[in-house]
Amino acid sequence: MILPVVLSGGSGTRLWPMSRRLYPKQFLPMLGGQETLLQSTLLRLNSVDDCNPPVLVCNAEHRFMVAAQAQEAGVKTSCIVLEPVARNTAPAIAAAALMALDAGQDPLLLVLPADHYIADPAAFAQAVIAGQKAAENDGLVTFGILPDKPETGYGYIRTSRAGEAAEALPVLEFVEKPHRAAAEKYVETGGYLWNSGMFLFKASAYLRELGAHSPEMLLACKKAVSQAIEDTDFVRLDEDAFAACPADSIDYAVMEKTHHAMVVPLACGWSDIGSWSALHEVLEKDASGNACIGDIYIRDVNNSYFHSDSRLVAALGVDSLVLIDTPDAVMVSTLNRVQEIKSIVSDLKEQGRRETETYDQKP
Repeated sequence: MILPVVLSGGSGTRLWPMSRRLYPKQFLPMLGGQETLLQSTLLRLNSVDDCNPPVLVCNAEHRFMVAAQAQEAGVKTSCIVLEPVARNTAPAIAAAALMALDAGQDPLLLVLPADHYIADPAAFAQAVIAGQKAAENDGLVTFGILPDKPETGYGYIRTSRAGEAAEALPVLEFVEKPHRAAAEKYVETGGYLWNSGMFLFKASAYLRELGAHSPEMLLACKKAVSQAIEDTDFVRLDEDAFAACPADSIDYAVMEKTHHAMVVPLACGWSDIGSWSALHEVLEKDASGNACIGDIYIRDVNNSYFHSDSRLVAALGVDSLVLIDTPDAVMVSTLNRVQEIKSIVSDLKEQGRRETETYDQKP
């Protein structure tokens, strides 16, 4: 049995001004259609065999959006777990694993971020099948994306061979986000995969490794779950216990320390939609490399991305530009500087600007 665990706690600051604290990117239709990124993730599970209704983990402030979007997509959920404070991915997954064991089960947890894009769900489903045997044998399986270019914005996973595999391979090393020359070498050499942040493992196997490498975190999570309160469709983790939990990602808390890490190479048209440039890459573009959403008029424009929520946006004679027009803010950047937008958000937060929190009008 596979129990999906969809993590919906990200803030998406690099996609400001569309993504804001109370309306982060996973709850927005970032790809130009009607579906939000969360809904696309939930519907993608239809391609996975032997899949139970998912567990969703989210910030307590987003609970009604999560429930409403799942319902709108026609997706039944196992439960919606509410984090009283953000503690990164490792504790969120631990809470879901503990709740599964408390229910008398030890399922394979298929851990997915709510805000990723996958062009080929069938290839993703085949990769899940490829990783099941290793996961059932207590391996901690991650999915590594076959790189099609040197990318400095992702971490890498080094394994024994390049190319797609019909099975999980041992992880030899996790590599931090590299500089350009190193990324070029990784792609040229082969055997290096992008770290997707998607996982498959038994609930008990994950908790065993978490206890071995981050025992304080496991204890805090056990207390938060044991003292959790059921509130209609939601499960509220105990605030004091969860707030006392160390904050860490699954990569740092478990995957980089365990001796049981495995990876399934995967080619599925994946993106973490982590920046405007990443979104520009996956959107449909015209012959000049421009992606336009909304009422956009352009002339002599190349390799650019424009988004307008409500009014006409016109551009002339520009290259590699990003322009995002929302009801109360306009953001302009070159494509090669979009990773720095998070610093704008940080500065605006320090100034107490509400535009980092929510909208004058709901998007």
